[in-house]
Parts: sequence; structure tokens; C-alpha cells
Amino acid sequence: MDESTELEAAERVVMRWDSSPASTAAAGRDDEPMLFDGAGDRAEAERFLRAVDDIRRLAPPSPAAVGSPRRLSSGSGAAAASGLGGCSAVQVAMARLEDEFRHVLSSRALDLEIEALADLTSLSSISSDRSNSLSSVDLPAVDEDDPVAYRVGRRSSYRSLRSIREIDLLPDDAVADLRAIASRMAAAGYGRECAQVYASVRKPAVDASLRRLGVERLSIGDVQRLEWDALEAKIRRWIRAARAAVRGVFASERRLSFHIFHDLPIANVTAVTTAAATHDTPFVEAVKGAALQLFGFAEAISIGRRSPEKLFKIIDLHDALSDLLPDVSDIFAASKAAESIYVQAVEIRSRLADAVRGILSEFENAVLRDPPKTPVPGGTVHPLTRYVMNYSSLISDYRATLTELIVSRPSASARLAAEGSELAPSLADLDLPELENQSPLAAHIIWIILVLEHNLEGKASLYKDTALSHLFLMNNVHYIVHKVKDSPELWSMIGDDYLKLLTGKFTRAATNYQRSSWLKILNCLRDEGLHVTGGFSSGISKSALRDRFKSFNAAFEDAHRVQSGWSVPDTQLREELRISIAEKLLPAYRSFLGRFRHHIENGRHPELYIKHSAEDLENYVNDLFEGAPPTPHNRRRSHG
Repeated sequence: MDESTELEAAERVVMRWDSSPASTAAAGRDDEPMLFDGAGDRAEAERFLRAVDDIRRLAPPSPAAVGSPRRLSSGSGAAAASGLGGCSAVQVAMARLEDEFRHVLSSRALDLEIEALADLTSLSSISSDRSNSLSSVDLPAVDEDDPVAYRVGRRSSYRSLRSIREIDLLPDDAVADLRAIASRMAAAGYGRECAQVYASVRKPAVDASLRRLGVERLSIGDVQRLEWDALEAKIRRWIRAARAAVRGVFASERRLSFHIFHDLPIANVTAVTTAAATHDTPFVEAVKGAALQLFGFAEAISIGRRSPEKLFKIIDLHDALSDLLPDVSDIFAASKAAESIYVQAVEIRSRLADAVRGILSEFENAVLRDPPKTPVPGGTVHPLTRYVMNYSSLISDYRATLTELIVSRPSASARLAAEGSELAPSLADLDLPELENQSPLAAHIIWIILVLEHNLEGKASLYKDTALSHLFLMNNVHYIVHKVKDSPELWSMIGDDYLKLLTGKFTRAATNYQRSSWLKILNCLRDEGLHVTGGFSSGISKSALRDRFKSFNAAFEDAHRVQSGWSVPDTQLREELRISIAEKLLPAYRSFLGRFRHHIENGRHPELYIKHSAEDLENYVNDLFEGAPPTPHNRRRSHG
């Protein structure tokens, strides 16, 4: 058979599948069959592809004929009939292949296992068995003598990280058909049209997958208007969805596009070739919108208002993005057309890191600026102390990330940032200790505690009772010490030396409380001033002794009444404080009674002066620091 006869035979095969509207109507076909329907006899599909190859080989089109198959194929049937040959047949073939390509992509797509992906909190230990089974060989060239013999392979340059889980989006035979079609369209100069069809079908599929994962279409303004509780929940969902989207959806799309278009010239041959006009263009066009939407949420968080409660969720977001970046790089950065997505993800991570540093600084200033306002009742642990120390414990839990992000110690400007605060003038006097091998993060935590102590001293000054102000400081510094001891991570960052400084402050506050509150009571039990000398007699002044008992009773009862309403919330500290008071008070009272009670009992109305036994006092001491007035006692007092 000569070349002319071969060409005519090939054209007849192609023209039987003319899918132009006029040709379809003339043939009376309302529901035309498809060559690549995934079932039935494959012989006609093979004949059609061989015919396309023969036409290209025997009558290659001129560059002027290249363009949209739909646009250039009008009237192609008449052209073929009149013997004009090659170009019209090629255009008919391209229009048919475009329809077939769209049909295979749409009708033979597999259901993506979104639910399985969404149930995975991390894909880092999961690898695709199918990916690992693919051989690392170069993709074979299309064999024009056996055009449908192509089977999916993998080049060694296309790798899959162990964290990536690729899912089959189409069956292998459908991917082989798509590759066979795409190779013919690209060779004929219709690669760009083929890529556009691919993107038009896969983009909605990708968008639908992200919607099923729970990725919402929110603008930066939408995100920044959300209340924090709602935003916090969305961040948790985003982290989970992003892992599935990057490691499952985008990775699977990248592999599918690779297997169909790799090494094919998909740019229009008449167009100026650019870096973007590569085999990755179909993949980028299919996923770029979804990727920008996905990472846009993290971007909105990174540039939002920096308030302390956001710190730990933003760290979670930063860590999740950092964890994903190697996969994002593997999927996107290897391609010039897609690397902008990777660059955007890197920039967002950098802005999240800036946000973390800014929030930590804002937290330090917020602790400083918290106004004294009114004292907490009973001198208990202040809510600010609980908040700051719980916050500091969480900081230590995130030390791995924060040690990496916090690279400078608190600066002098940061220490004095709260200009206008009534605490700022004395803040310059605070000495931030520089301990050996202290990390910048540890310096910030110590600085936070120093600022907290400084603020608490201002709040302590609100109490009119000096003893209560000391009790307040004792409670709060004790709470700080025990929060440090309860967190091994926080303790290791603070260090033993600074913990000793804190413990010393607590001990001083406890000592100052006891001195200011009980020393005047204990002074009532001294001998000084009770003895009289001179004249014809010497001994004890009964009037002075009666006054001394009255003073003691009044002072003790007042202390009992008032300090029963004071609060020491830590059970062990409360008991230790009661024991310390009793150890000083009870022996002194017993000794005083033993020396002087007979002077009172020999006089009139001794019950007016000796009102309490040592056992009564012990019981009363046990009422102290409960934070509420004592219940009436029905204790039998013993004076004998």
C-alpha cells in the first residue's frame, strides 16, 4: 500500500468519528458512542489511534493549522470528501480526542477516600503500597506501532515521601488511555487544549475534595472577624484537613498529572515557551485555587490581631505547616509552574513565627499593665498569678518550637514598653538574672515571672492590713514556686538557682506575715511590766496582769475573727502555717498561765480575764485561713 492509499484509509477511520455538531446531526446520532468507554471491544480505539499516528506521519499539519480543535474542525468533513486531506482529518481527530479525554476523566474517576484521609491525624508513618511497588524506571516513549501498549511507569526523578499517601484517582487502564490521548494531542500541537480540558475536569474535583475535608472558602476578613472560640475550632479542623489535602489530595493529583503529561510538549507550539508552560501546568491549574484557599486560612491567622490567648494555637498551626513543608516542597517546589505555592507556604510559616514572637512580647506587656484595681478577698492567689503560671507551663510544653523561634533575650526597650503604666517607673529597677547556659526562651519566662512579682507587689499594697499584704504575697509566690516544681519542663528552664530565689521570697513573705500579725499578740504574754518593786512590798501588779490578759484576749479574738476569713488555698501550706503559729503561741500561753493564773483566780471574776485554755487556742488556730468566718464554737473551756 502506497503512502497516498494509507493516508486515505487513515482519514476514513478518523472521519467516521467526526464529533462536530454538523457531522453528528447529519449522521442522525443523538447519543454518540465513545471510543474509550472503559468496556467492550478496544479494537476500534486502537484503529483510531493508529489512524491518527498515520495521518501525522504521512501528512503532518502546518503550524498555521494548529489551534482549538473545535474552532478549526468546522467543515472538516467536506474538506476530507474533496480530498484536501491531512489537516482537516487531524482537526477532526483532535476534536474527537478532546471529547474522549474529557469523557475518560469524568466518567472513570474513582471516589477519593476522603473519609479515610480525614480520619488520619497524621500520615507521616504511612506510605503508599502502590507507590512503592512502582518501578523506578524512565517512562517509555509511545510506541507508534503499538499505540495502546503504554502502561504507567515512574521515573526515578519522581519520588514519593513516606509521609505522602497517594490514592488512585482513576484506574490504571484509564490513566493509560489518557496518556495515549494526551501524547497524540501534544504531538499534533494541541497539548495546551488537552491541558485545559484536564484542568477543567480536575479542578472541580479537587475543590469538592477540600470541601469534604471541611476546608471552608473564607476571606482574610471573614477569618479575622470570627470570635476566638470559633476560630480555635477551625484551626484544629484546618490542621487535620491540611494534612489530608497536601499528603493525600494534592499528592494524588500530582501523580495523576505526572503519569499523563510527563515529557509531553503541552504548550502551544505557536506560543512563546515559558517556565510555566511545562508538563506541570495541568496539575498546577487543577490545584492552585484549592491550595491558595487552603493556605490562605493560615495566612489570615498569621496577620491577625496578636492576643495572648492565640499563642498556642498559632504554634500548633506553625508546627503543622512546618511538618507539611517537606511534602509541599516535594509536590510543588520541583516545578517552576508550582513553586509559588511552596514559596507562599514558606512565607506564611515565617509570618506565623513573627506572630508567635509578637504575641509573647504582648503577653509580657499585658502582665505588666494589669492594673491593681481592688484587692482579692482574703489575700488568696490572684487570678493573674494563676493565668500567668498556667500560661508559662504551656510555654514550657511548647519549648521545642519556642526555643527555635525565640532567639533574643528580653530587651531593655521591651522591659519599658508599657510607658504610661503606673508600674513602669519602678520596672527599670528589676534585675533579670543571667544564669549559666540560659536560653533566650528561659530568659523570657524568668522575665515574665519577675514582671508578675512586680505587679503582685503593687496589688499587695492595696491591703490596709500589713499582715494581709504579706499573706497575699506568700500565697502568690508559693503558687509560683509550686507551679514550677509541678512542671519538670518549666523547672528545667527556670533552673535551680532561680527557683531558690523564688523560694527565698516565699519564706520571707511567710515570716513577715507572722511577725506583723502575731508578734503583738505574743508580746502580751511577756513578763515585762508586771512586776512591782519598792516600798514595803514587791511582787506582781494584779491590775497590770488583768490588763495584760484582757489585751491578749482582745488581740487574739480579733486575729481569730479576721484571719478566719483570710485564705490560704493550698492545703499543705495552710496546715504548715497553723502549726507554725501554734508552736509559737501555745507554749508561750501555757507558760504565762502557769506563772500567773493563781494571781487572777484568787481575785474576783477570774473568768473575765482567763477566757481561754491552751486547748481552746489550738482549736481556734485551726479555724484560721479558711476564707470564711468561723462557725460558733461549743467547746467547754477548762481553766483548772
